[in-house]
Amino acid sequence: MKIAVIGTGYVGLVTAVGLAELGQNVIGTDKITEKIDKISSGDVPIYEPGLEELLKANLKKDNLSFSADLNKTIQSSDVIFVCVGTPQRGDGSADMSQMEEVSRMIAENLNSYKLVVEKSTVPVMTSMWIKRTISLYKKNEMAFDVASNPEFLREGSAVSDFLNPDRIIVGIETDKARDIMVEIYKKFKDRIIVTNIDTAELIKHASNSFLALKISYINLISELCDRTNADVEKVAKGMGLDPRIGELFLKAGLGYGGSCFPKDIRALTKIGEDLGVNVNLLKEADKINIDRIKIFVEKIKKALWILKDKKFAILGLSFKPETDDIREAPSIKVIRELLDEGALLRLYDPEAMDNMKEIFPEESPQITYAQSLYEAAEGANALLIVTEWDEFKEMDLQRVKKAMANPIIIDGRNVFELSKIRELGIEY
Repeated sequence: MKIAVIGTGYVGLVTAVGLAELGQNVIGTDKITEKIDKISSGDVPIYEPGLEELLKANLKKDNLSFSADLNKTIQSSDVIFVCVGTPQRGDGSADMSQMEEVSRMIAENLNSYKLVVEKSTVPVMTSMWIKRTISLYKKNEMAFDVASNPEFLREGSAVSDFLNPDRIIVGIETDKARDIMVEIYKKFKDRIIVTNIDTAELIKHASNSFLALKISYINLISELCDRTNADVEKVAKGMGLDPRIGELFLKAGLGYGGSCFPKDIRALTKIGEDLGVNVNLLKEADKINIDRIKIFVEKIKKALWILKDKKFAILGLSFKPETDDIREAPSIKVIRELLDEGALLRLYDPEAMDNMKEIFPEESPQITYAQSLYEAAEGANALLIVTEWDEFKEMDLQRVKKAMANPIIIDGRNVFELSKIRELGIEY
């Protein structure tokens, strides 16, 4: 089969490379010519461990290529994976304009049977609109099917997630579509779950929203711990040992960010409201997450009283470790709050500084970027840990203490043991 992957963003590029690694003949396509040229030369525009090596290897095998000619790519393909953006709108709903644009292009180039596969995260019942759009704009009686195959890629481990999936959800309407999807993923046949399309579409939003709920729950518990003598790390460990609960996503701190959890919980909230379902549980979880920034800034004020003209080292800008993605990153909100207070900030992250400079240019008198965590700590009144990169966990605390004006660490990710760090004479 010839497979087209439309969209070469985070999901699209990993999908194209992953399908090629599974032995499929793949063409990735995007309307941004410069991006296609860059990827075709083996240059990955995002930071994702292992992706560049896998891209170059499959380009050499000649079963993976990239083109900016969307029309030709659609015409020459049997299966079309749609991996375009579905960004959040002001009311929490997903902006489906890119999905409609691609559906119309598929209709105009429908020269043979095509299986159109939703890979992007989309609201339940999107397949109905894709089918209607293709049917409205196609110029012949050529047959097509629509399927749903939601992605479960975690940034920082996306390549491993694609090649070692815990489950593959396939939503279909016809036996032909099912057979094609099973053939594509035949290496993982024991992990394929076949459903109708509405079910497959809902699984992605339901999964991410549940994980967001879990994070907000432990952050609610952490507030109770802050007001008592309880240790949230020990509470989380005690909870996580129960196999019905599990230890994952029970890490208290600044809350979730990124392109999935915030968007997906709000999208599911909007879907529920439109369908007349009470979704207050989701709203409260989102509110708890938003409030984490305010609570963090209050801790900073309790440590330093007045923030104006105080110097802060901010360690971690990406929304999570092992990625350069700053979408919905807690760091952005923390930085804005501190700038409003008149603070002076020195920022450091192993991978995300170039992206952050697009939002907070270095020419701002209140912001500079450091080349190392130790440079960031030099002369700081407090050091703030916002993302739990491994190099922060392994920092030389004595060196940091000597570099700082005041040895104060405010840790938004519970990186260190409280008792051990206080033994060093650091306020934590």
